[in-house]
Amino acid sequence: MTVKKIFQWRFVALGIIFLATGIITATAQNVEQWKAMKGDVSFFLANDLGRNGYYDQKTIAETMGVMAEEIGPEAVLAAGDVHHFGGVASVTDPLWMTNYELIYSHPELMIPWLPVLGNHEYRGNTRAVLDYGSVSRRWEMEGRYYSKVFNGDKTTVRVVFIDTTPMIERYHGNATYPDIDAQDVAKQLAWIDSTLNAAKEEWVIVVGHHPMYAETKKDLVEQEDMQKRLLPILQRYKSKVAMYLCGHIHNFQHIRRGTDGIDYVVNSSASLARKVKPVEGTLFCSPEPGFSVVSASEGLLRLVMVDKTGKELYNIERRR
Repeated sequence: MTVKKIFQWRFVALGIIFLATGIITATAQNVEQWKAMKGDVSFFLANDLGRNGYYDQKTIAETMGVMAEEIGPEAVLAAGDVHHFGGVASVTDPLWMTNYELIYSHPELMIPWLPVLGNHEYRGNTRAVLDYGSVSRRWEMEGRYYSKVFNGDKTTVRVVFIDTTPMIERYHGNATYPDIDAQDVAKQLAWIDSTLNAAKEEWVIVVGHHPMYAETKKDLVEQEDMQKRLLPILQRYKSKVAMYLCGHIHNFQHIRRGTDGIDYVVNSSASLARKVKPVEGTLFCSPEPGFSVVSASEGLLRLVMVDKTGKELYNIERRR
């Protein structure tokens, strides 16, 4: 047998082992528990993905696909940093394949992906991220900020997608972020205000990349800028906004502060996670990598944090 043939057979054998491992992982999970996560309207929340399949990215992607068979999510809410570390250069950048298309390849993940820009996207060509919908049918990004309404049989959900990186001063005037200074922050904030003011749906969720509150080793001035610019708007519509969902910190955190009643959720990295500890207002935190399942039904909004195997770590419930 030639060296080439030996290599080919070894490659096939490795592929079979990989597929078998995936099957074992799937059958070991509590499928009934996954089915219980399904709502009238359901989503996956994933962010901080782009590691070219390394660390836990491929494992988590496979878990997302297998769980999607039971939950049937409407869409994946992609809360930024699909591409580490320098964003993408164009819609044909090979990173689209190695960070995204070849990783999230399960048939049940061929659903709308609704992204927001993260700080790592701003290190590259953000226009290419916006335009990627012309290449991939499932990449549905209407703008740097936009809103989508989902109508279930018995409930309605409005998801408001926002662009948080321009709200943070330290990114401005920095050549590492070439598209940042062209963004009109005041215009976006006015749009968020008017969108929330007009919202009539039973459930309203806001999705951005940067946290309002979080335990982090990153510069706390990021949160101070978010609290100065965005927080007053969310608090103005606290009777409507149920949750603010974000990523950026690479771990799970659930925080409540003050009396606004909004759940501030940091979703963990879907590839490489970091340590975390409680801070003021922390109700839960975990250093596990993973993603979240968000589901809405009449009178109930639920977010379930799951690890890379699909095991439930924590859940948040909001009732009307």
